[in-house]
Amino acid sequence: MLLTHAEAESLLYQEARLLDERRLEDWLGLFTEDGLYWLPMAEGTDPLREPSLAYDDAGGRAQRVYALLHTRHHSQIPPSRTLHCISNLEMEPGATDTEALVRCNLVVYELRPGHRQQYGMGKMRALAGRGEYRLRFQDGWKIALKKILLLDSDQPMTNLTFIV
Repeated sequence: MLLTHAEAESLLYQEARLLDERRLEDWLGLFTEDGLYWLPMAEGTDPLREPSLAYDDAGGRAQRVYALLHTRHHSQIPPSRTLHCISNLEMEPGATDTEALVRCNLVVYELRPGHRQQYGMGKMRALAGRGEYRLRFQDGWKIALKKILLLDSDQPMTNLTFIV
């Protein structure tokens, strides 16, 4: 089954909407069982040998979501409001007919409401990056890898406790 451009757009737009609506438990369902969420610090790195901003398998994603939704997560009080914008989708076939590679550009606007005198609160910031999604057909198209290389990933980072 070959992935169409419309199907790729639909999946990535659905993911963006779920993240922006903080429907994080639904977001978990977009991944394959062996799916990975990865924010490398530099292109060409090996996440098993070098540090990453995030490198989550299913357990790591579930733990991240649980912490954001159900625990007192000081860096998310109050929770961030986000707006994910996706553009420039390009597709390549995968190794089989049930796999595909989708590349895109991504901008995430984040606002943490709060008093403007608190560091990082009350100011909107934009995070830009290049996305690489490896999709696999398993009762519909699912994310086997979400890799986002932020343009400033090699610079000092402030709070990244929301999901990019």
